Amino acid sequence: MNQDSSFPDDLPADDTAADDSVIHEARLWRDDGWTARVIKNEDDDGWAVAMIKEGESEPALVGPWTMGRDKKNPKPLDASAFQTLVKTASEVLRRHEQQLHAMLHKSVNVDTGSARITVMLDIVPDEDDPYALLSARDESGEQLAQVTVAPNFKLNPGSAAKWIENEFRKPD
Repeated sequence: MNQDSSFPDDLPADDTAADDSVIHEARLWRDDGWTARVIKNEDDDGWAVAMIKEGESEPALVGPWTMGRDKKNPKPLDASAFQTLVKTASEVLRRHEQQLHAMLHKSVNVDTGSARITVMLDIVPDEDDPYALLSARDESGEQLAQVTVAPNFKLNPGSAAKWIENEFRKPD
């Protein structure tokens, strides 16, 4: 990572590398797989804190940081603030993972009169050749069919019912 003008000169620029050393300083804390770095907020004359998970190059969370008593320097990091930041940044990552999972894995149930079939769309976001798997399972979970479709296939109750009616032939 290049030295960013928003990082104070007295702090190392690259603290994202896999490093299990514990640091507890006023503007830099590294512990439990996380790094908190207090940085100058370029948008105003305040401060911000960036939370970076070990091994990641981008912060999971960047938010405002409290000014110190002198109203020009940041409040020092402490154990309580660091734990709160870790909890918040972890929650942000968890929500992001849930959202990504929801975007890549969809399912609908279709009642055919004789059975209830669950149709699933699992998108594989390959950089070179993305695709999706469209599959159907019966009520006992047994797979009835699976075909490869375009990653932009629109799964909804209508498209699922049509696929079932067409005896699971690959959709156009």
